[in-house]
Amino acid sequence: MHLALLVHITAENVAKRIARNGIAPVHGFVWAFPVIESFALTHAWSRELKRTGRTALAAIDFRVPDREIVFARHYREQQQSMTAAEAVGYIRNRSDPRGYEIMLPRRVLPREIVRVRALPRAFGWRYFPEAKGKAPWMCDCVMCTSRGEVNSRSQRERVAERIRRADAERRGRG
Repeated sequence: MHLALLVHITAENVAKRIARNGIAPVHGFVWAFPVIESFALTHAWSRELKRTGRTALAAIDFRVPDREIVFARHYREQQQSMTAAEAVGYIRNRSDPRGYEIMLPRRVLPREIVRVRALPRAFGWRYFPEAKGKAPWMCDCVMCTSRGEVNSRSQRERVAERIRRADAERRGRG
């Protein structure tokens, strides 16, 4: 039987418990990414997880049967049902695999876990895969520019100024 190798990224403080008990689904799925040749691409989701408040992260490598049904998608798209082997191939064959994910609709058992290791630091994309060189948000609401994010105050001020100028132009024309 062939097995697909996937990685699940989680908070480091729960890694030992996961090694003992397995990975429980969150919102019905265990979220994973295929282990590919590029370490940075394999663990690119770590940067996004860092933004949620987790300071130290761990990677949990596990195997599932190639024929097991999983869901795969880019995080902005609708999920597609396919086998684990097809999902790995689907992501590997992308010119840019950043933002893709595999969703396993069941618990990962402890015997399926191959390796648990601490990740060295955050790397990968921030906000969204194509964010490099672009403004991370165009909205000044608290959800998009939460306090404590890098440059959030100045970003909120820039957006608020653009909105004031647009309102002034609209009033001046009308």
